[in-house]
Amino acid sequence: MFRLNRLTDYAVVVLCQLARHEGRAMTAPQISQDTILPLPTVSKILNALSKADLVVAQRGAAGGYSLSRAAEDIKVSEIIQALEGPIALTACVEGSADGCEVEAICPMSGHWNKINAAVRHALDQVSLAEIIGPPLAPFAAPEQAETRLAR
Repeated sequence: MFRLNRLTDYAVVVLCQLARHEGRAMTAPQISQDTILPLPTVSKILNALSKADLVVAQRGAAGGYSLSRAAEDIKVSEIIQALEGPIALTACVEGSADGCEVEAICPMSGHWNKINAAVRHALDQVSLAEIIGPPLAPFAAPEQAETRLAR
């Protein structure tokens, strides 16, 4: 099964939060509180996203993190690569440091690159803006929900 790790999933959550507050810098503690992700996790994600030039850090009293460019210009493939590394379904791809014992007789030798390129291309077609979706409604305590329904 092809599965992204939890940190990559959380990175999308963090980026969506920043995109919802576009134009405003948010601190790591603010993001942590708003997303209910642990602060050390948010800090680790922001560090990786900053190294990949997906977010920018601003120092000072009004500092924090913001998207490096518009959400429409950030591709899902970039997010995955920032946390996971190169997009590849198998380790046996061009330029891989991992050697394969059966590479010389493997019928798939050289073909995985085409498959990996197709997956990468598909992920390049989806932007952060497309996966944000509508803002979530604030959580209401059960008694508040019952009061609203009774009206």
